[in-house]
Amino acid sequence: MGLKLLDEKLNGLMLFEPSFFEDDRGFFMESYKAEDLLDFGINEPFVQDNHSGSRKGVVRGMHFQWDSPQGKLIRVTRGEALVVEVDLRKNSPTLGEHAQFKLSESNRQMLWIPAGFANGFAALNDWVEVQYKCTAHWNKTGEGAIRWNDPKLNIDWGIENPVISQKDNEAQTLEEWLTKPESDIFRIKP
Repeated sequence: MGLKLLDEKLNGLMLFEPSFFEDDRGFFMESYKAEDLLDFGINEPFVQDNHSGSRKGVVRGMHFQWDSPQGKLIRVTRGEALVVEVDLRKNSPTLGEHAQFKLSESNRQMLWIPAGFANGFAALNDWVEVQYKCTAHWNKTGEGAIRWNDPKLNIDWGIENPVISQKDNEAQTLEEWLTKPESDIFRIKP
């Protein structure tokens, strides 16, 4: 059992492949085991699990929480999603850069996202379900978003006519966020 580290990007994002066992009865995998994450320096407690469903063409993001910042462990349990992360940490050498990952029910990969990243995804199949564990409880008054189509980020979502919520369409740009005093909350731990 255990996790295999497949990729590291943007000074903190880690893509994992869990051990997976399949036979004629079905399959078994450990979707979360604290001691496996400890091997990679991830020792934050998870306090909340979230589960979302989206139809094809939906883009959600780029979301983050600045009051009680959240680390997240994300996986797709149905369909396939293009998961996008933007580094918001002011002292990071990759501030303002983004990384993309295709997570799916078939590849069973999991992505660790430390606090300080804006998270989003595009649903690539008829129905996509995303599940994620969070290191802090949701706080409506401390949430924020970066515009999914911020021209400076130039994210290729791979979808011609995405379905976007009004809230996400009205989100701030990265440049606007970085001028706010609360943006100073995101720092890389020494």
